[in-house]
Amino acid sequence: MSTPPGPGTTGPVPSSPAAAHASRPELAPGGDTGTGRAPGSVGYRAVFAVREFRAVFAAHLISMLGEMVCGIALSVLVYRLTDSPLLSALTFATAMLPYAIGGTLLSSVADRFPPRRVLVVCDLADAACVAAMVIPGMPVAALLALRCVTATVSPVFSGTRSATLGDILGEGDAFVLGRSVIRITAQGAQLAGFAVGGLLLATVSPRVVLVLTAVALVISALILRFGTRARPARRRADENGGALLSDSLHGVRRLFADRRIRGLLLLSWVPPMFVVMPEVLLTPYSDGLGLGSVGLGLLMCGMPVGAIVSEVLVGSALGPRARARLTLPVGVAAALPALGYAAHPSFGWALALQVLTGCGIAYSLGLDQWFLAAVPEELRGRAMTVLTAGMMTSQGLGMAVSGAAAEFAPVTTVAAVSGGLGAVCSALVALEVRRGARGTERTGPGTEWTEL
Repeated sequence: MSTPPGPGTTGPVPSSPAAAHASRPELAPGGDTGTGRAPGSVGYRAVFAVREFRAVFAAHLISMLGEMVCGIALSVLVYRLTDSPLLSALTFATAMLPYAIGGTLLSSVADRFPPRRVLVVCDLADAACVAAMVIPGMPVAALLALRCVTATVSPVFSGTRSATLGDILGEGDAFVLGRSVIRITAQGAQLAGFAVGGLLLATVSPRVVLVLTAVALVISALILRFGTRARPARRRADENGGALLSDSLHGVRRLFADRRIRGLLLLSWVPPMFVVMPEVLLTPYSDGLGLGSVGLGLLMCGMPVGAIVSEVLVGSALGPRARARLTLPVGVAAALPALGYAAHPSFGWALALQVLTGCGIAYSLGLDQWFLAAVPEELRGRAMTVLTAGMMTSQGLGMAVSGAAAEFAPVTTVAAVSGGLGAVCSALVALEVRRGARGTERTGPGTEWTEL
């Protein structure tokens, strides 16, 4: 996996964004300018100046590459064992579907236990599962089950990491840019992972690649263990007590009972669900254009490239206030480029549509700060876990619906309709976020609730 644990802090976690920045003067923002860029505001360089974050970043990069390569290697291994395209495809599906289970039933792990311990144990559990896949004679059903286990653990790991970024970087602009770096790394790993996996599988067997993945996860765990400080659990297991399952469900109910948090969760889930719908249709679309595997590969790279470029530009060039103003408009517009598929675009135009779609991820920068400000400290780990799980589940749902619709309608029609429907649904969610923000005072740097 990859992530930043929170380690034992030498003092209490700042109780407010202002306190967080006061405790980290090197990250303190200056006065806002007309463009939204504060003269002394946080930049990516300041985020990387924090030693703990560098450790989290390194662990994330190594584990992300390992997991991308693992997915490819496992798919090839299952196909060689069964000659079944369906079972081979299931290796990817099982990496996404269990997110809802882990995110709902295990979310309280992120708050009940010391974060560094959670992160390290999750990495080691993943490494053990991947190592078990290498055992000769392992049934295909067992391989898929092990893949499900790693997917169930993933939202706990991601939620814990996201929650502790607030402890490591403070709760203001540095947290937003830290989350941005994590997303950029994931998109970059998606681009590099397929290339690295392909090269490895051209020279060694899938089982050797899985062994390398397990080693990468162990290295990630070691970096987190020795590169971050140990912080206490956000709350004791007996505080508002109950078993792990009931505590997790209670936390989920609390999150959805709060209108502001509920709206922000939906804003985190709905645009990505529609954005991925055209992407999963690129294979049949490229086939209809007569493109080879190279053309398909370039189309698949479009969204990650757009996401990386937009995150870097918005995170570097704009300050908290300007990014906040962009959040709702960009979130609503994220799916709109897919409308262009109604014109049956050529390869070049289709690639441009994918890049533009990827640029929509920039709305997450403002959304991250709103979410952090809205969630109570004692619920932060659970909130981040639920957010991650819901995002993965919604994207899986979007992929399934898109594929099913394409069985009965032209690919271009499905893609275009998903763009229009996505914009409408995202606009409705944006209105709910505005209603939830009414009467709410500004709660921290970059959280421009009054401008909604």
